[in-house]
Amino acid sequence: MNITEKILSNKYGKKVNPGEIIEMDVDLVMSHDGTSPPAIKVFEKIAENVWDNSKIVIVFDHTVPPNTIGSAEFHKVAREFRWKQKLKHFYHHGEGICHQVLPEKGLVEPGKIIVGADSHTCTYGAFGAFSTGMGSTDIAMVYATGKSWFMVPEAFKINVTGELSDNITAKDIILNIIGYIGSDGASYRSVEFFGDTIDKMSVSQRMTITNMVIEMGAKNGVIEPNKQTIDYLKQRTGKNNFNIFKPDSDSNYEKEFLFDISDMEPQIACPNNVDNVKPISKVEGVAIDQGFIGSCTNGRLEDLKLAADILRNKKVHEDVRLIISPASAEIYKSAIEKGYIQIFIESGAIVCNPGCGPCLGGHMGVLSKGETAIATTNRNFKGRMGDPKSHIYLSNSKIVANSAIKGFISQP
Repeated sequence: MNITEKILSNKYGKKVNPGEIIEMDVDLVMSHDGTSPPAIKVFEKIAENVWDNSKIVIVFDHTVPPNTIGSAEFHKVAREFRWKQKLKHFYHHGEGICHQVLPEKGLVEPGKIIVGADSHTCTYGAFGAFSTGMGSTDIAMVYATGKSWFMVPEAFKINVTGELSDNITAKDIILNIIGYIGSDGASYRSVEFFGDTIDKMSVSQRMTITNMVIEMGAKNGVIEPNKQTIDYLKQRTGKNNFNIFKPDSDSNYEKEFLFDISDMEPQIACPNNVDNVKPISKVEGVAIDQGFIGSCTNGRLEDLKLAADILRNKKVHEDVRLIISPASAEIYKSAIEKGYIQIFIESGAIVCNPGCGPCLGGHMGVLSKGETAIATTNRNFKGRMGDPKSHIYLSNSKIVANSAIKGFISQP
């Protein structure tokens, strides 16, 4: 069996096979300020009390602080639900983006079944968990019963080899993979990552990889934890032993892919699809109005350091606004201590509190008609960051920072 099949079989109590529909207990369920109220509305029609108030996590991150009366009302609904159900894990004071906060708080572990009312819940596969996104109605059922049904996915095996060069990051690797496989090329598949490049990746880099598997249609992405990841888990959870699953040597995969990144250029996802990926040499020179560094994909400390190294003693172009939002309050604090925030402010960048706002075109960075942005986010669909006639390019934080200085897409 592969990693995903082993995790599901362990929880189900017997061997599972691709295509089989199973009902299982869930270890953790997450929703945020945008998806909690719809889930709560459905839940209150079917149950009085949640199945386990220690296994439900609500994070305010999409519009923090609230920017409309509507978003303020959503926050109020979630707060009232929290008190009524006595939820143990409720983060509403700007702690950060849900997919960063859950691992930081030690709530994610290998081998766990985690579901969330957000499509990028697949991020937690970086820690060897089975994690996937669901709609609010499904989440309401988990609130009530602690169970959900799944169809066991077929799996893709992706091997990545080669050394990361100066301007290449995990973001470039996953964009390259998505460009090759396509936005629906891995629909309802489990995507498992291997190879010497993946083995050496940091926790942050691995989170970037699994975060974006949904952009090729995958059900989940998963990576077997390396030493760095296990050390991170020990520190965050206070535990020393984890249920880590490794694939069998004769694991069955529907497809296998090999990506050698040795000679790869920085990759840019061009409007209006994440799989419209081109090497930067094909798009250099495109004028931009806005740069954004942040999101659950690339708002971590490593990303901020890369940007700070570029922006140090430089100025953002007078025709560009550069918005930077750390993925969590913890990362924000570390960035202050390391001097990155000072560098950003002195460069003319706008530093915002942790949150998802600019990524979804909801708060703190909306694009107007005809404007062009380059961002470290995970989606560039039409209208994603604002007006449907704006344009979004996706890249890593070094490229975004350098482009903000130049006024057009460029690499250091």
